[in-house]
Amino acid sequence: MGSLTGTNALVTGGSRGIGRAICQKLALQGADIVLHYNSNRAAAEETAATIGRPVRLVQADMGSLEGIERMFADLGDLRLDFLVNNAGIWRDTPVGSSSAAVVNEMINTNLRGPFWVTQCALPLLKDGGRIVNVSSVAGRIGVAGGRSLYGATKAGVDSFTRNWALELAPRRILVNAVAPGYITTDMTEPYFSDPAMLDRTLKRQPLGALGTPEEVADVVVFLCSEGAKFITGQSINISGGLVI
Repeated sequence: MGSLTGTNALVTGGSRGIGRAICQKLALQGADIVLHYNSNRAAAEETAATIGRPVRLVQADMGSLEGIERMFADLGDLRLDFLVNNAGIWRDTPVGSSSAAVVNEMINTNLRGPFWVTQCALPLLKDGGRIVNVSSVAGRIGVAGGRSLYGATKAGVDSFTRNWALELAPRRILVNAVAPGYITTDMTEPYFSDPAMLDRTLKRQPLGALGTPEEVADVVVFLCSEGAKFITGQSINISGGLVI
């Protein structure tokens, strides 16, 4: 895929799970990492320690425009080659019994967050740079158990991807998304710790296995590479063949 040495990448939600793997894989290709975290600085520092060279840590609540603006003020005039909008949350929101607080938290973090981060990042993002959004197959398929709002926010991320690809084409900024399926992370551990749920999930998987954060990160690295220089506006499923 070629070296990313000399480039700068901002990864939101980079302290754990898929975000951690993305930071590690981009760094392995030579990129310098700006790792965003929300509240768990210890996890961010732990991830940074695995990379083996200096990592810049930045903090912001993805649901707060003021927090995001403050984060970018701290970055100063740092030029970015890559922006990875990975930060997101997953809450059960059954229609008919969900609180306004949970609904607002989901929308603020999963939709407003990447929008404001991208808007604030554009003055720093080089012409010809890349934006990779982390979506989900939940934005395209029905998922039982009160996950309709999560799916809707991720469908919104896919819509951002298509529209930003058109808006930013004059600057040759490529915008793509990855859409993970069932991946083993801290966020999904409670879901898959139920043996019956795990069994039902694996039966739906054509490849019969859960994915790993590293498998998602590999595709993100590809989308940041020269090999993807004519790809934009796309969302790539990383789901082991899960399509319905």
